[in-house]
Amino acid sequence: MIFSSKQIKNFLQEIISYLFLDLCSMTFKTKESRLLLVLGSFFVANAILSEFIGVKLFSVEATIGIPKFDINLLGVKNLSFNMSAGVLTWPIIFIMTDIINEYFGVKQVRFLSILTSILIAFAFFVVWGSMHLSASDFWVHQNINGEDLNMNNAFAGIFGQGMWIIVGSITAFIIGQMVDVLIFHRIKKITGEKALWLRATGSTLISQFIDSFVVIFIAFYLNPQYHYSWQMVFAIGLVGYTYKFLVAILMTPILYLVHIIIDRYLGRDLAKKLTEMAGRG
Repeated sequence: MIFSSKQIKNFLQEIISYLFLDLCSMTFKTKESRLLLVLGSFFVANAILSEFIGVKLFSVEATIGIPKFDINLLGVKNLSFNMSAGVLTWPIIFIMTDIINEYFGVKQVRFLSILTSILIAFAFFVVWGSMHLSASDFWVHQNINGEDLNMNNAFAGIFGQGMWIIVGSITAFIIGQMVDVLIFHRIKKITGEKALWLRATGSTLISQFIDSFVVIFIAFYLNPQYHYSWQMVFAIGLVGYTYKFLVAILMTPILYLVHIIIDRYLGRDLAKKLTEMAGRG
């Protein structure tokens, strides 16, 4: 169990307090409130997008026009960089996580992460309901790019992700976010305001290492429909993490660029005030 009943109760009380007290007094007229609104919106939108576009798998090598690597790892042969399309929005999510963490602190990231998980679950529930609607006769058979498609089956195939995959992705998201904010602040306590790249990229690399294995373990190892071995889980997880590792390093300059833009928007004094308050937890 990830959260105790006491933690869940405290979180629900925090949500009620936030919604009925903080939001009632917030007009989004201040720079910091507008900034949090924009960052939070991008965070939630990209997390939900990642879940729904993630059903598509693509070849990284074929996309950039290079031969497949065909890696042999832990006895698993012919591995290559076949990734979920959800990795397209993943870098944005973690930039938003680190920026919100930097300016607004652990509580805001934790609140947004759990709220986002609830919204993802709600989105899947709505999709599940829409899949059980009776399709209109004229809509079912469509000609798309010269192919006759059953649109109802296509809809179910794209949006009808298995329960184990949904649970795995949401669990991995929550754990990854909680680890990210914890490592971020641990590093910041040591380095102070210096070395943004170390706390941002370092926390992302560690959290994504955990995330990469949690989702595969739940979705394909615990799932009775699959028979993945430990070797298969670790091999696929390591290949996926290698991709995420490289992307996280490449995204570091963009993190600095976003940081500079926000500092200019807020002004030096307000930016410093927010980061100091965020550092206190």
